[in-house]
Amino acid sequence: MHPLFQQDLQNIDQLLEQVRQLSSDYLSTIAVKPTGLAQPPTAAFTLPTEGAGAASAITYFNTYIQPYLVASSGPRYLGYVTGGGTLAAIAGDWLTSVFDQNTQNTTGIGDLSAFLEVATIRMLLDLLQLPDDFYGGFVTGATVSNFTCLAVARQWVGQQSGKDIARDGLPFAIDIYSATPHSSTLKSLAMLGIGSGNIISVPTLDSREAMDVGALEQLLQQKANKPFILLCSGGTVNSVDFDDMQAIARLKNNYTFWWHIDAAFGGFAACSPAYAHLLKGWEQADSITIDGHKWLNVPYDSAVFFTRKAHASLQVQTFQNTNAPYLGDPSEKFSYLNFLPENSRRFRALPAWFTLHAYGKKGYQSVVEHSISMAQLLGEKLEKSGLYILSAPVWLNVVCFTTRREENRGASVQRIVEKLNARGKVFLTPTVYKGVPSLRAAFVNWRTTQADIDLTIEELLAVYE
Repeated sequence: MHPLFQQDLQNIDQLLEQVRQLSSDYLSTIAVKPTGLAQPPTAAFTLPTEGAGAASAITYFNTYIQPYLVASSGPRYLGYVTGGGTLAAIAGDWLTSVFDQNTQNTTGIGDLSAFLEVATIRMLLDLLQLPDDFYGGFVTGATVSNFTCLAVARQWVGQQSGKDIARDGLPFAIDIYSATPHSSTLKSLAMLGIGSGNIISVPTLDSREAMDVGALEQLLQQKANKPFILLCSGGTVNSVDFDDMQAIARLKNNYTFWWHIDAAFGGFAACSPAYAHLLKGWEQADSITIDGHKWLNVPYDSAVFFTRKAHASLQVQTFQNTNAPYLGDPSEKFSYLNFLPENSRRFRALPAWFTLHAYGKKGYQSVVEHSISMAQLLGEKLEKSGLYILSAPVWLNVVCFTTRREENRGASVQRIVEKLNARGKVFLTPTVYKGVPSLRAAFVNWRTTQADIDLTIEELLAVYE
């Protein structure tokens, strides 16, 4: 054994204590850590010929890297839709790295990790009030979740014409309908060879991002009744608007299509009796995307896909390992090796299991309802400010707003965002809602409080143009 490996092995307790202390210092002061920074200085990130051991790497990290990391898991990082990590999820994430399982199969040979992943999927289905008609698995994020679901959808479309697309390639164009698709679905369609520019755009309801289902049906009536894929929003990114799931479910009686719902964070509305109605009917979908590193508040990277058990054979056709007998027979027992894109994958289910076990249904109901109340509070304060107005109603947990002054609004919004983020107390992102340049604040972090809303308003007033 090389002397440095031997040295670190002998000092394992001290090394882990240093990491624990670094972690504790960050988590206990996260509310005052900056949410944005100026360009960090250049450090010598080069490969040494002779290393100096783990203690040296920890010291270097603490000196040259840690000071230039932002509190993206903190209570006022409101850009994108970024959750924090609950303490239980962080504990699970640490142990994921320590035990380092390659989650593969439930054949009964090897470790428990795949069994626990299946159990965690069932816990999530229970949390989101979805039936046990779905399978699921963990992937890196919403992009790969959408990719996984749409890959099986592509295979389903081929099956309707007697084609095995996973084996033989894409023989024809596939009709895709959507009103407000997320960028990750467009990316997935590009990777799948379907084409990101081939979506047939469905009109939205007036002043909404939600699909006009009547307009969709008119489009369908103009075409031959051939199988297609329907992409729906379980919470759009700008305003968290929801397509009418019940109306779409009724279309299944007259049309042949694969129904995919991108509910990356909006799906967690199902945790609350007050908001679960927004998703009523989604249990009839063929596939659903849910993100874990958003409202579930587990560390990056974590997401799940749900697909119907009735489509399991199509899923194996899509992702099975061929010509790899050392990986086992795909037809034997349930195996994640033959059920999703990745062969090698970390034990992503463990942080999710930890946090679900620790806080349960009531805990996540409280996180969801508190986040929504924080969004509503920010919306009310912005309307009263006299300087900002809402671009869209606060439907759920995202506040989309803009400057009251219309002149040069786009440039003004951009300067506000730049100045706000440079100050490092609150992080927001710009967007465009129905052609209106806007700002966007997303609430999913379990730590956010009313004091954070007050500070956010102070900062927005300070940088107003």
